Amino acid sequence: MNLPQKVTIVEVGPRDGFQNEKQFIPTDKKVEIVNALARAGLRNIQVSSVVHPKAVPQLADADEVMARIERLPGISYRLLAPNLRGVQRALPLKPDKINLMMSVTESHNRSNANRSIDETLKEFETLVAMIYEKGIAVSGGMACAFGCPFEGKVSFQQIERVADRYMAMGIRSVGIADTVGYANPKLVYDTMAHLLDKYPEIQWLAHIHNHRDLGLANILAAMQAGLTEFDTAIGGLGGCPYAPNAAGNVATEDLVNMLGEMGIECGVDLDALLKVSERVRQVIPHPLNSAVLKAGKPWVLTDSPGCQTKIG
Repeated sequence: MNLPQKVTIVEVGPRDGFQNEKQFIPTDKKVEIVNALARAGLRNIQVSSVVHPKAVPQLADADEVMARIERLPGISYRLLAPNLRGVQRALPLKPDKINLMMSVTESHNRSNANRSIDETLKEFETLVAMIYEKGIAVSGGMACAFGCPFEGKVSFQQIERVADRYMAMGIRSVGIADTVGYANPKLVYDTMAHLLDKYPEIQWLAHIHNHRDLGLANILAAMQAGLTEFDTAIGGLGGCPYAPNAAGNVATEDLVNMLGEMGIECGVDLDALLKVSERVRQVIPHPLNSAVLKAGKPWVLTDSPGCQTKIG
């Protein structure tokens, strides 16, 4: 298997994971969990999103969370900002990176952002200049890149249309998302192999949802294509709020476990991460979608009971 020696994990649980939770998570708990994730070895954390509080009430405290977290050296603390107002609110919070997000299909972008793709990209040109002026890194997002709930299959041309515009803005970090869980390993491999070949200047990241339990298989296919950076969420939280019965993101601990078993470095301490998962389980009022949290680490051996005769 053609696999990388090292993979970068971007933890999105505090944003993408928490945003779907109806019961408000106290700010103290959010701060505690972000700090614990950093101490477990996650070097890239999407802390929150600066959206209108009415749109996502769970993240109304983004400013306070960013102000109160412990900024450890070497950690990239990130914010998602969907528009001009979001960027204006994000800049004073001094994130290390601002993630912009849009859809690659017209129908989904209009449904999600109430504007066309061209209108969104035109605004992004202004936003990117504002962000770079403050010395902050920026990445561009591509929702529904592996399939759209309104338009179905997505062509490479639809993805390239957005990638070309991002390139023209000076963006060299782009996240490609399986927003509603339509991806399969072959589709992911073919898509990422094509994009990595066509755009070698871009650092691609895959945001894979585990909607139909193909998340880890899709990440493995992406790694075989040459991708080395992935979004995941602690406990498998999150997922698109507009995808019916969405199962959430790939669980960070499940990916860390898989990488460790395959000898691929990611820099995350699985034991410390599982302690964070346990803390999240105490905060979230429903079961988490983490296989490793349920089953435990592999290769935890026990004493053999020896040979026993069974009668009956």
